[in-house]
Formats: sequence, C-alpha cells, structure tokens
Amino acid sequence: MPNYDVHVLSGIVSYPIAVAAAGYLSTIGVPFRLTTMALLIGYALYVLGADLPDMDHPNALIHRGTKPIVSVLAGGAAYINVIGMLHLSPEWLNVTAAWGISAVVALITWYAFTWLMPKHRGIVHSILFALIYGALAFLLVEYGLAMSTEEGLFVGFAAFSGYTLHLILDRSVKLV
Repeated sequence: MPNYDVHVLSGIVSYPIAVAAAGYLSTIGVPFRLTTMALLIGYALYVLGADLPDMDHPNALIHRGTKPIVSVLAGGAAYINVIGMLHLSPEWLNVTAAWGISAVVALITWYAFTWLMPKHRGIVHSILFALIYGALAFLLVEYGLAMSTEEGLFVGFAAFSGYTLHLILDRSVKLV
C-alpha cells in the first residue's frame, strides 16, 4: 500500500486534473465557481484528503497530527462553554478553573480519539466518508467562511476528489 509521501505527493501533483474536471463540469451546467480563494482552499483540502483516510491508523502521521488538533479544539470549546458558568472570586480563579476543566476534556478527547476510531481500512476508507468530508468542506466554505454556494460546491468537490484519490491509490474503493 502507498505510504504518507505517496498519498500526499499524489494529491499535490494531481490537483490540476481535479481543477480540469471541475472546469469541464462547470461548462455543462454544474454550478462551480473557481475563484482564486476557492481554488486555494480546494487545493489544501484536496491534498489533505489524499491522506485523510489513514486517520484510522494509530501510527499514521495524519492520525498523530489530527489527534492533538481535535483534543485542543475540544478543550477550547469546553472553555468557551464553561467560562460563563463559573462565579468564583477572585476572577482569575474562574479562568483557572475553566482551563482546568478544559484540560480534562482535552485529555479525555485524546484517548477517545483512538478508542472510537474504527479499524484501519474500515468505514473511514469508503466513498461514504469521502462524501462526508466533501459535505463538511462545503459547509465550511459556505457557512464558516461566508463564500458563495458555487465556491462551496467546488471546494466540496475538490475535498471529495482528494479523499477518493486516496481510496484509488489504496485500491480499496468501497461504498461503506
């Protein structure tokens, strides 16, 4: 099976094919808008997608890189939700306690990330997850970044395509 370098480098060099496919699809009515920003975000999510299915392997670089990010995001989200609920005196105790709770949430997330991850080349290595990744990319662009629906559709297509590239390289294309 291809390794990290092969997956990522394949994503880097094959992105022009995805852009060409999107360009052609836009000429036959698919509402893609290939702005510079959409192309840049699409490139990043395409290349990320080219290795993302391996996040289900605990020794994979993408798993080891994603795990701390998810843990920190969970801890940060806990802080945002907890800080307003605390009413300690002096005020610095509120911040300290909120970060203490957040650290516990991040720690739990750290261990849960690997524990909840399905087996390697299981459901994460599927077209279903490629569609989920593409849909999340679309939502990020349209709602998170307030870009146009057409830009979001292109970025979602790029993310889906990069993820699917990984499945093709692994010779493991399955629906679920």
